[in-house]
Amino acid sequence: MTTELRRLRNYINGEFRDAADGRTIEVVNPATGDAYATSPLSGQADVDAAMDAAAAAFPGWRDTTPAERQKVLLKIADAFEERAEDLIAAESENTGKPLELTRTEEIPPMVDQIRFFAGAARMLEGRSAGEYMEGFTSIVRREPVGVCAQVAPWNYPMMMAVWKFAPALAAGNTVVIKPSDTTPASTVLIAEIIGSIVPKGVFNVICGDRETGRAMVEHPTPAMASITGSVRAGMQVAASAAKDVKRVHLELGGKAPVVVFEDTDIAKAVEDIAVAGYFNAGQDCTAATRVLVHESIHDEFVSALAKAAADTKTGMPDDADVLYGPLNNANQLAQVSGFIDRLPAHAKVEAGGHRVGEKGYFYAATVVSGLKQDDEIIQNEVFGPVITVQSFSDEVQALEWANGVEFALASSVWTKDHARAMRMSKSLDFGCVWINTHIPLVAEMPHGGFKKSGYGKDLSAYGFDDYTRIKHVMTSLNA
Repeated sequence: MTTELRRLRNYINGEFRDAADGRTIEVVNPATGDAYATSPLSGQADVDAAMDAAAAAFPGWRDTTPAERQKVLLKIADAFEERAEDLIAAESENTGKPLELTRTEEIPPMVDQIRFFAGAARMLEGRSAGEYMEGFTSIVRREPVGVCAQVAPWNYPMMMAVWKFAPALAAGNTVVIKPSDTTPASTVLIAEIIGSIVPKGVFNVICGDRETGRAMVEHPTPAMASITGSVRAGMQVAASAAKDVKRVHLELGGKAPVVVFEDTDIAKAVEDIAVAGYFNAGQDCTAATRVLVHESIHDEFVSALAKAAADTKTGMPDDADVLYGPLNNANQLAQVSGFIDRLPAHAKVEAGGHRVGEKGYFYAATVVSGLKQDDEIIQNEVFGPVITVQSFSDEVQALEWANGVEFALASSVWTKDHARAMRMSKSLDFGCVWINTHIPLVAEMPHGGFKKSGYGKDLSAYGFDDYTRIKHVMTSLNA
């Protein structure tokens, strides 16, 4: 007997629709490996319809007052709280994430982030008006950019959708957002929730694959393209957007160094780093996956981390004892496995290094030691529950190796020496530096990187500013 698959649909101009040509793709639950839904494989006609809807809605939404937009976003936040269990269920089916951790670690910050941007809507900042030339007054206006084409990733599909639509709507923009082809369910549910609150056309969702995303970015209507994804995808978006000089917002890969000095409390550091490395199966651009440990404590640290990995449990979403669920899809399982299969002879797998079970895409918490700076697994993003460990001799070498990758999103320093922590935080070439912790985020502080980790900021007033443009208005006082 075959189970009928649930049908997900696009949300365009206030209504749910199938793809114009009827094409669909199957959506797989990574915890089981089985399909549970079909999703539209949207083409050019669907992209055109969504962009037309967003463009038509933009003047009206742009002209709402900040207070009105704030009220709308606060209603959305309240609705997310009211529909929390539905969102948790959809996200878990999307990703295989543990239900309880999704309830405690994702819903509260998402709601808080929406409420933060509701407040930001009324806090547009600019320089004061003044006479910078005799007889003329200058005014700076901060305005929404227009229609925003947004592409969300599969590692945090629900939360990353919030990071995109909340600042965009708060600033007065309209949105066309595409979830990953492997995780559309929670974004479609978000459309249902938001659709009852915002005017039609303000918020639109189209599902599809890479070609759908490319059509969105290349479409002449959007003034801005925003993507959270791989470096390759970001480079393609930037190239496509350059053809008509669209504004681009990129949050791409990471390879966060975790620099552990000899005065660190090893037990506490290991406990925190293991959680920050394995949470969400390591599928996090800021994950604590690249540990650099002072040579004097290296062996003790590796031994403790290997034990922590062995004690870290992965499993089904309804198991309250698991820290993380499966990798998101079969391709990601193959990628993570490939990094371990290709390890050089000098590397040593201290824990894990293998798939867990035959059903679903689960992978064991893994520790790899004995690595060199130019090894593939040090230089490239694994995006799985794999923590590498290198041994350094002094602060200069630690800093050189920490900065010696193409990514520059997040980092952390573990030491009791305040001056050393300040030196390292100054010199680490990363968008975020945590000291004696790793991975906490708050809505008020910016998130975003340098180098191949992209540009632009999520969260904070800086993230809000990214969705605005600046206009100079000058008037004669003698007219």
